[in-house]
Amino acid sequence: MPLFYQHSINEAAKLGVWRIAEDELFFLESVPLQRSITHPHKRLQHLAGRWLLKYLYADFPYDLIKIADTRKPFLLNEAYHFSISHCGDYAAAIVSNKHRVGVDIEKPAEKIERIQYKFLNDSEIDFIDSGSWRGLSGKLSRIQMLTLLWSAKEAVFKWYGHGEVDFSSHILLQKIHFTESNNSIIAGEIDCEFLKIATTNLTLKFHWLEEIWLVYVVT
Repeated sequence: MPLFYQHSINEAAKLGVWRIAEDELFFLESVPLQRSITHPHKRLQHLAGRWLLKYLYADFPYDLIKIADTRKPFLLNEAYHFSISHCGDYAAAIVSNKHRVGVDIEKPAEKIERIQYKFLNDSEIDFIDSGSWRGLSGKLSRIQMLTLLWSAKEAVFKWYGHGEVDFSSHILLQKIHFTESNNSIIAGEIDCEFLKIATTNLTLKFHWLEEIWLVYVVT
């Protein structure tokens, strides 16, 4: 069973990352395909994400999942708050029976350079250009750092869940704290201000897991 990463965040919230090595039949034994997905790999990702919900909380009512207009999956009674992310051969899920949550996984790619001005504000671009993070983050490349910031904003977007968020003006990344940077282990926290309705201060957690970023938020 390729459970790639698992973490009990607190007494109410659990997180898991699955490296997908199974076929559809493996997942279909436990969870149904709830909507039509024609692309085989996207269908596999969809199933793996929902399978993770059951893995983290055995009584998770996956059959009651609804999809909002913003494409965010949710439960009408909010018995659980949850978020799912997919990237390549990985699926991630975070579930809490008390707190709002958001999760994102991303694999760095050069295309992030072309879109950085669409999701970063001037202060965040200045931070990247300054290179001040290089002394704190080990051997991270510029593309890895840009991807981390993108993933952080995606996690906040999923945590919010109501759409119509401008990544550059509504999600402000204030400071990055690297807590580990040795033996290829990179982890830390990002201070964030979310300004969509009223100012909300958030703390995002991140981990570099071999070839992907994992970023999550719990409030």
